[in-house]
Amino acid sequence: MDTVIVVGGSKGIGNAIVQSLLPNHNVINISRTAPELTHERLTHYNCDVLSDELPQADSVKALVYCPGSINLKPINRLSTDDFRNDFEINVVGAVKSIQHYLPALKKANNPSILLFSTVASKLGMPFHASVAASKSAIEGLTKSLGAELAPTIRVNAIAPTVTDTGLAAKLLRNEKMVENMKQRHPLKKYLDPQEVSEMASFLISNKAASMSGQVFEMDCGIVSFKI
Repeated sequence: MDTVIVVGGSKGIGNAIVQSLLPNHNVINISRTAPELTHERLTHYNCDVLSDELPQADSVKALVYCPGSINLKPINRLSTDDFRNDFEINVVGAVKSIQHYLPALKKANNPSILLFSTVASKLGMPFHASVAASKSAIEGLTKSLGAELAPTIRVNAIAPTVTDTGLAAKLLRNEKMVENMKQRHPLKKYLDPQEVSEMASFLISNKAASMSGQVFEMDCGIVSFKI
């Protein structure tokens, strides 16, 4: 049975991905807190990807890097440390994970790496300067590594819009904000973590064997349409 490493699988989208993978994969979760589930095929390591030594693994079918941030402030209230912290979480942690598990990925059959961007990298949105800057770097990393690691390892990214997770709780904290968020999107909805996990499962599977260097917008129409 193939092994998938999920970095940041204790909550939100990462946790939904872990749950979707467990029926058919051995899953190694790496995060600072343990997921609220146990399974015979789930191994958890308490680890801060930025400061701790990452656990070793042998053959790894896929590496999924989920950590992210929603640090929404006007530019005059964003410190240079805010930009550094967001870049560390979103980009440096991903690079560290990729470098560490690259030998293990090369041992697997049709291995892949999956990263996460945001619709804010394509759609200019007020107060998103820091997160958009770091996630735009993820999109560049996806394309560059996709080319560099071809044909051995596929590299893709998902760019979701607002997703119903704890990370977005401040944006969805009452019924009015929920309804306003739905109305902002042409499909009159925002994302559920399960939708994103299904896309993630597809992209790391052999069904997506011809896809690499792609950023998949899960945007409920907000980037694609003007209605």
